[in-house]
Amino acid sequence: MADLSKITCIEDLRVVAERRVPRMFYDYADSGSWTEGTYRANESDFQAIKFRQRVAVNMEGRSTAVTMVGQKAFMPVAIAPVGLTGMQHADGEIHAARAAEKFGVPFTLSTMSICSIEDIAEHTSAPFWFQLYMMRDRDAMARMIQRAKDAKCSALVLTLDLQVIGQRHKDIKNGLTAPPRPTVKNILNLMTKPQWCLGMAGTKRRTFRNLVGHVKGVSDMHSLAAWTNEQFDPRLSWADVDWVRQQWGGKLILKGIMEVEDAVLAAQHGADAIVVSNHGGRQLDGAPSSIHALPAIVAAVGDRLEVWMDGGIRGGQDVLKAWALGARGTMIGRAMVYGLGAFGEAGVSKALQILHKELDVSMAFCGRTDIRTVDRSILVPGTYPAPTIAG
Repeated sequence: MADLSKITCIEDLRVVAERRVPRMFYDYADSGSWTEGTYRANESDFQAIKFRQRVAVNMEGRSTAVTMVGQKAFMPVAIAPVGLTGMQHADGEIHAARAAEKFGVPFTLSTMSICSIEDIAEHTSAPFWFQLYMMRDRDAMARMIQRAKDAKCSALVLTLDLQVIGQRHKDIKNGLTAPPRPTVKNILNLMTKPQWCLGMAGTKRRTFRNLVGHVKGVSDMHSLAAWTNEQFDPRLSWADVDWVRQQWGGKLILKGIMEVEDAVLAAQHGADAIVVSNHGGRQLDGAPSSIHALPAIVAAVGDRLEVWMDGGIRGGQDVLKAWALGARGTMIGRAMVYGLGAFGEAGVSKALQILHKELDVSMAFCGRTDIRTVDRSILVPGTYPAPTIAG
């Protein structure tokens, strides 16, 4: 076991995860669609934004505490829904949820998780969030929403940008499946990942447990693949959003908003929060980065609902920049996955610790002691996207 005290940044966790996680699952997390231009822009556009350093300011008594849709959080960070998390590390979603609970930030379970809604409810005590993909089978959707209610989930995250799946070259070339098919290529790769194999041998959670056994006609991986290929619903409309909101009845977060027009519609259709997100650069390659899209959306609807963002967050400074530009929350996917793949629950905890320390110290250098007082005045003018509304 590597010395976690020597892990100082998210990149350190990524390097270890790449070494320990089977290639197809590492590539699933660490890639984008098509040319990966948007995937790279999510990070590089953050790096272009510069801080204004202040001095001789009392830095004692700092606080990063906020609320996200009424739920207290130690910092404005929630763990994003990530499919196949339980293939990065055995029982991965359980480990991530436990780390989030201990740290005091929200955890979101993906529809396409390996551990089920019931698994998370059984192994944690804090309320968690559930992310829903809209499928054609509305009865299955209604049952899934009811299961989230039964598990006392405190918010529902409806992802809007996966009506069709972007072409992800690495996933196609790797023949991504869960669990991996016993091909010669996969077997040779797994032979180099003994720790991962040992963990998987010790768990019964190796497939999409939110779906297998819960939707009609799906009993194994073969029937699941056929079902999902048919079920992602390209007809998704705002009427469907209304249907989900009525079925759910609780806090509703809409994820995948990148344009002002859609943000306005989200507010009109009763969303409590939206996530400015391009799906981590995994859907429409050539779209702007999330941080580039954020200011205009905040200017348009920030007084009507909570605006959050995800995409490209690799450190606490990125969280601080997003907050300064009006985001009232962020979601992390890859930073969590790298920690999980590297060290399991301890790695997710380390990722959260890294994010918080960078956020806390950078905020202090900018002359602020409470994140709720941070605005774009901590940023160098001209280095960040202007908060203007097109048209």
